[in-house]
Amino acid sequence: MAKIIHSMIRVLDLEKSIKFYDEVLGLKESHRLDFPDFALVYLRNPQNDFEIELTLNKGRDEAYTHGTGYGHIGVVIPDVAAKHAKLAAAKYECTPVKEFKRGDELLARFFFIQDPDGYKIEMLERHGHYV
Repeated sequence: MAKIIHSMIRVLDLEKSIKFYDEVLGLKESHRLDFPDFALVYLRNPQNDFEIELTLNKGRDEAYTHGTGYGHIGVVIPDVAAKHAKLAAAKYECTPVKEFKRGDELLARFFFIQDPDGYKIEMLERHGHYV
């Protein structure tokens, strides 16, 4: 059986992206590979063995496009309202908190934030399917 180990995203400012993923998701650098033309930085936290791989193509200054295929990365957190308030206080732009319900049954509570390169991250409250 295959094991998913990372998802790669291309970034323009490596240090800005590392700071964002640390402050917003608590992901820290776990491994770095530096080559003449590009660098790879892997981020994780103790709750995961899955990593985000940041790829910096050295010398590029033009923003990447995300096309029509990329959607978002989903993460679970214990308290959506508290995290939303903390990020807003830190001047991060987040979408409003939303809820999916089936009748009176809460299916999901969530909001979105974007990283410095425009990649969307869905912050889901730990509940139901999202544990």
